[in-house]
Amino acid sequence: MNRQKKNLWKWAIPFFIMAITLILFKVVFLFGYVPTESMEPTLKKDSYIVGTRIYSRLGVGDIIIFHHDGKLLVKRIAAEEGKQVEHNGASLTVPENSYYVLGDNTEHSLDSRYWEYPFVKQEDIVARLIWP
Repeated sequence: MNRQKKNLWKWAIPFFIMAITLILFKVVFLFGYVPTESMEPTLKKDSYIVGTRIYSRLGVGDIIIFHHDGKLLVKRIAAEEGKQVEHNGASLTVPENSYYVLGDNTEHSLDSRYWEYPFVKQEDIVARLIWP
């Protein structure tokens, strides 16, 4: 019986470690890839990033990972709800639970300035960047 217990623990411990690791990567962390130069110099093209799905309030300056038109994008929050932004010659107010985002490399970034609906809703945000 003692030998059976040892064999059980021999398999159970790695299984639990793998299960916890999988849960962390599915629930807590998001790993991503930056395919363009839109966030340079902060995030280099072809670099890897890590975000956290668990975050407190977001604000101006935070880099977020979010869904937009079926893609995951990475941009910096430039304005939050209630703030005024200039958009295509008009002054707009950022709606509640939404953000106006820009790429750090504004010459090579398709961001809020170019979208028909220029705001990212809170519900579309997947993670906040934590690395690099």
